[in-house]
Amino acid sequence: MCRIAGFWDSRPNNRSFRQDIIIAMRDSLTYGGPDDAGFYLDQETGVALGHRRLAILDLSPLGHQPMFSSSGRFGMVYNGEVYNYRSIAKELEAKGRTFKGTSDSEVILEAIEEWGIEKTIGRFIGMFALAVWDTQEKVLHLIRDRLGIKPLYYGWINDAFVFASELKAIKAHPHFIASIDRDVLGLYFRHNYVPAPYSIYKDIFKLMPGQIVSLNRTSLETKQVNFSNYWSAAEIIQNGLEEPYQGPLEEAQEELEALLMDAVQLRLISDVPLGAFLSGGIDSSTVVALMQAKAGQKVRTFSIGFEQTAYNEAPYAKRVAEHLGTDHTELYVTEKEAQGIIPLLPYIYDEPFADSSQIPTCVLSKLTRQYVTVSLSGDGGDELFCGYDRYTWGNEIWRKMGWMPSWMKMFLRTLLISVSPLSWDYLFDKMSQFLPMVLKTSRPGDRVHKLAEALVFDNRSNLYHWLVSHWRDPLSLVKEITKEPATAFNTKENQPSLKNFIQEMQFLDLITYLPDDILTKVDRASMAVALEARVPLLDHRVVEFAWRLPLSFKLQNGTGKWILRKVLNKYVPEKLFERPKMGFGIPIDSWLRGPLKGWAEDLLSQDRLKREGYLNQEMVGLKWQEHLSGKRNWQYLLWDVLMWESWLETWG
Repeated sequence: MCRIAGFWDSRPNNRSFRQDIIIAMRDSLTYGGPDDAGFYLDQETGVALGHRRLAILDLSPLGHQPMFSSSGRFGMVYNGEVYNYRSIAKELEAKGRTFKGTSDSEVILEAIEEWGIEKTIGRFIGMFALAVWDTQEKVLHLIRDRLGIKPLYYGWINDAFVFASELKAIKAHPHFIASIDRDVLGLYFRHNYVPAPYSIYKDIFKLMPGQIVSLNRTSLETKQVNFSNYWSAAEIIQNGLEEPYQGPLEEAQEELEALLMDAVQLRLISDVPLGAFLSGGIDSSTVVALMQAKAGQKVRTFSIGFEQTAYNEAPYAKRVAEHLGTDHTELYVTEKEAQGIIPLLPYIYDEPFADSSQIPTCVLSKLTRQYVTVSLSGDGGDELFCGYDRYTWGNEIWRKMGWMPSWMKMFLRTLLISVSPLSWDYLFDKMSQFLPMVLKTSRPGDRVHKLAEALVFDNRSNLYHWLVSHWRDPLSLVKEITKEPATAFNTKENQPSLKNFIQEMQFLDLITYLPDDILTKVDRASMAVALEARVPLLDHRVVEFAWRLPLSFKLQNGTGKWILRKVLNKYVPEKLFERPKMGFGIPIDSWLRGPLKGWAEDLLSQDRLKREGYLNQEMVGLKWQEHLSGKRNWQYLLWDVLMWESWLETWG
């Protein structure tokens, strides 16, 4: 695991100037690669590659990067892991190739020499972001893994092409001008993250998952790069629907267990200490159970807890750990300790990012890094196996109300919002003993108003876009915005034909929310403390198999992850993991009315917002006052603004 950076600048420059630039870009990412550093500079072409190393495999100098193939044709800087590199190495050895060390980096380069880039990448099981320089053809290739686990930015600074694992490396280039894209800022406020392929800066982009971008001298002159996809979620899903799994649930369960077992076992390859995050939920418990089944010793597991019962998963994790016999470490975090992370967030997430679970993720990563260098995570289970409540909730809204004529929807909407959220909360509380479990939820008043607003949609795609939106009118919030850029939510280009609404929601989350929110959150939090996070549930073979399964294998009677529960139940009693989904949250709502109030008021100052000129200060001010009064709970929308303002203060 590492961090990478580089550029291609063919303009006449002296060697020392180029060298200073690549070193500055590279070393802005030192925290993610503290074990070693290197750079390569091709003075003739102006290509520079920089690398910071977190040594995981082959800790010797033979794992140093930039690394070149045995013939010297291909040079590479690489962030990630290819877990099946040993089997690939055996194939290459049978063809007469030899290896000096034991790193996957060397295998990648020899495989590229043997089979070419696209055929080689298709063989990999892993997570990766690569930059490969072909010294013979004078072509630079950037490659990102299939699911977008590892990040890679690219773009232009004047006539120079630049790339890096994180934006701070691009900002370290002396000619970079930080021009904020207001249209993209609108997307941030809608989603609480900046969706790929955009970045917050003009002319800088994210490489899409499963994509290769290539450029040569002509590309450099015209600023036109070539894109190709070696793996497409849309194609995988379409194929899965056209060739569905035909066997019974029991057989599918056995196949899934075997796939997951292999995925986990591959991710146990490490030359440094290894452990796992454990929340006690289905996803992380499944990963840990399979780890413990394969490991020859006690697996190290880690969890954090909070004194507030509503946010505390530690007791559940502890019970699962005790049953599986892991070497478990838990840390109870005080409010003060959790809030102490907040000033660091703009630097850790060097693009505006406002998933508030970033705070406990950072705390958990810091705890885990004290004991191990690699940690397995359970991310991906919700998207693949229907774990989100919004899938059933959104589907029920559409099924029960999609048929209604417009006048009836408007009447019902007016009726529901005529009662304030606080009054709905009071009503639900008084009737709680008579309500079914599905209606017992936190903040019922806000949910009723959300339901009322959802009634206006006559298109299910627009309904889901609205359901996953934070600020639902970014054109009014962000000043001088011209349009909302196209995303997967408002374009049907290159999307599978999905008749089922739940599958449509799953697909959209797989290509947007998962890489741009969930995986971004974990990658930045873990790499900030030089911890490698591995996600076995997102082994592409598991993803492909999951999309062949009938929906009924994943969701039954409103219960998601059905088949995953069956797998887990072989190792852990049902009573230890059957509980309402909690999420990895913190009490932002009460913090903003209490210990964070002064900090928030400073960042949300009307004078400040007006002076900066980015946001409609009246809209923000109204939300803040309603939140303080308790009239509404606007914690997520306000957190979006606070993270933007903190980022702007740090990087703007």
